[in-house]
Order: sequence, then structure tokens, then C-alpha cells
Amino acid sequence: MFRVTSPFRIVCIVALAASLAACSSSEKEAPAVSTAQPSASSIKPGSADDFRVNVGDTIFFDVDQHSIRADAQSVLAKQAAWLQKYPSVRLLVEGHCDERGTREYNLALGDRRGYALKEYLVSLGVDAARLQSKSYGKERPVCAESDDSCWQQNRRGYSVISSGAGS
Repeated sequence: MFRVTSPFRIVCIVALAASLAACSSSEKEAPAVSTAQPSASSIKPGSADDFRVNVGDTIFFDVDQHSIRADAQSVLAKQAAWLQKYPSVRLLVEGHCDERGTREYNLALGDRRGYALKEYLVSLGVDAARLQSKSYGKERPVCAESDDSCWQQNRRGYSVISSGAGS
């Protein structure tokens, strides 16, 4: 049989027993933190999430071009329809470029891209006073690799709600 001779040993045995009991208990794990986009059912109509998820906020351009591509026209048509539905919303349309070319060239190209976005939305019935364009040139890449797939991602027009959207 086990013989305890000092109070210190009793404390050690009790601590060991408590540790073993804690290991065998079933504790609930903390829920994982979700980084997923909001689901379509949880998005408030007229919100920035509604615009981004259900309409689309990004279009892409060809190399050294500022003309609106055919694949971008459907996104811009949805943006115009959404803006007609929510007349208090104002947009900032940004023009972005890939890393190639000088800073000055890319700022000018980004400016033409932003202006092309604005003019296309105006041609679809959006009031020009609700739109502002801005060029970021190559200063805000979404992809930092120096290859064709990254450059394509960085040659973009991005529409961001500047005011008037619900939260």
C-alpha cells in the first residue's frame, strides 16, 4: 500500500489527481474564427457588402488600355442598375495599373481607366455628380508577383462606395 509521510506529498498527490481529472474532462473547443465573406442572406440590401458581393466592384483592363472590355460591361451594367436603385450612394471609381512602366505613365493610365469607368456608368444613366474618379497607378497592387497573372489582377478598375450606403 501507498504510505504518505509528509503534508508536501499530500499536496502533490492532490495536485496530480486534479490535473489528471482535468485532462479527462470533455471541454468544448472554442469556435473557429471565420474569415468567409458574408452569406447572401445576411447582407443588408443597399449596403457596401451588397454592392461588393451581389453586384461586383472590380473590372479588368488589357495591357496599356483604358477601353472597357466586353466582360466588364455586364459588371458595370449591374453597378448602374444598383446605383439607380440606391440614389443616395456615391462611388469613387479607381484606376489601377500593373508594376511595369514609370510612375508617371501609370498614374496617367490609371486616370484614363478611372475616367473610362465613370463615363461608362454615366452612359448607363448614372448621374456624373455621384461619381468621382481617381488614379492610383501602380501604387496599390493586389498581387505582388512579377508575372502575367499578377499583372492582370493589378490592371483593374475598382468601384468603392464613398458615401450613402447602408451599413
